[in-house]
Amino acid sequence: MNIIDTSCWIEYLMNSDIGAQVAPFAENPGELVVPTITIYEVYKKLLAEKDEEYALDVVSYMQTGTVIDLNTTLCLSAAQIGRIHKLPMADSIIYATSLHYSAILWTCDRHFKDIPLIKYFPKSQ
Repeated sequence: MNIIDTSCWIEYLMNSDIGAQVAPFAENPGELVVPTITIYEVYKKLLAEKDEEYALDVVSYMQTGTVIDLNTTLCLSAAQIGRIHKLPMADSIIYATSLHYSAILWTCDRHFKDIPLIKYFPKSQ
């Protein structure tokens, strides 16, 4: 199973080099776990930078994976993870979901740089 972090979804949608590296996972929804917080973040970003129709099309595609709603178990785990790794709330929820579902987390978000069990792609400046 795989989780694509918001940062990598955006790279994928921009057809960047990082996006090309995560494309095999983005294009295999049967192996994709999609935390609802990721849907929120992608939708919000696309609303700001594109238009609502495009944003809804992307959300519709993301929902072809296994969508994981936030629940109490994930909340408590995310809170502990956030404290330990000093992660913001959304990143804590995404990482907790990846651990709970034994999914590889693909990201280029520097908050995850030194955290175990992450496939991190540094963005060139």
